[in-house]
Amino acid sequence: MKISKEVKTGILVLSGIALFIFGFNYLKGRNIFEPTDVFYTEFDYNSLSKSSPVTVMGNSVGKIEDISYNYDTGKTRVAFTVSEQLKFSKNSVVKMYETGLMGGNALAILISNEGEQAEPGDVLPSEVEFGLVTNLSKNFSGVTDNLDSTLKSTDTLMVSINKLVNDNSDAGLKRTIEELNYTLKSFKTTSNTVNETLSKNDKNITAILDKFKTISADLAVLTTDLKDANVGATVENLNVTLNKLNGILATIDKGEGSLGKLLKDEGVYNNLEGASLQLEQLLQDMKLNPKRYVHFSLFGKKAKQYEAEEN
Repeated sequence: MKISKEVKTGILVLSGIALFIFGFNYLKGRNIFEPTDVFYTEFDYNSLSKSSPVTVMGNSVGKIEDISYNYDTGKTRVAFTVSEQLKFSKNSVVKMYETGLMGGNALAILISNEGEQAEPGDVLPSEVEFGLVTNLSKNFSGVTDNLDSTLKSTDTLMVSINKLVNDNSDAGLKRTIEELNYTLKSFKTTSNTVNETLSKNDKNITAILDKFKTISADLAVLTTDLKDANVGATVENLNVTLNKLNGILATIDKGEGSLGKLLKDEGVYNNLEGASLQLEQLLQDMKLNPKRYVHFSLFGKKAKQYEAEEN
């Protein structure tokens, strides 16, 4: 079958159009033979470009399709496509990060499997990771502010110094010299006072230092004596003595021994009480009737017989 020139021309044109479409999408990073899903996210500002890569753990899984301004939220809305084989939850976060020192940003999906699975068309939460260049810019901005403040302070100081140096008036120069002389005199007076005080109290200071030295030596000797003394043996002997004393007190408390019986035996106590009473009566009778106990007679008078009183 012979194909006409018109058919050949049509086939060639269609093939060219197909190749153009394929090449255009290829240059944009699209694979028309691989099905994809579209998701959305939003940022406070735009530093992305279309066809920037979308990665997962450093692996390219899609591209940015569209960037637009959302008039409702006032944020930049980003539409991106990923392979439909990629599954993740709605809690996954889309992070914008710098791809290198020369600038340029991309998106990375921080996949989370917790929660409901994301469906095409969902809006995912976002975050921004500042790169090295951005951090350096911020730090340099802070350094610039500090440097500017320092330069302003230096400029003010230089103006003051210049004003002081260029003050050629007699009044200003005289006032400066007077203030300088006053300062020097005050310093000289203070120095003389200190020297005079030290001179007057030189002997006292020397005596105090000597006493301090003597006290230090005595403390050293006392410390050495305490260190050499057998304190442990003394304490041990004291413990032995206290134990013996406790044993004696326990024996007395039980009523054992002479002292224990004296304190604990009621019979001994009653006998002592009776003897004490009789001794008291005897002494009382000797005071009242001394002739009964002392007999003295020059003529040999016979003594009366003793009769005990009823009381």
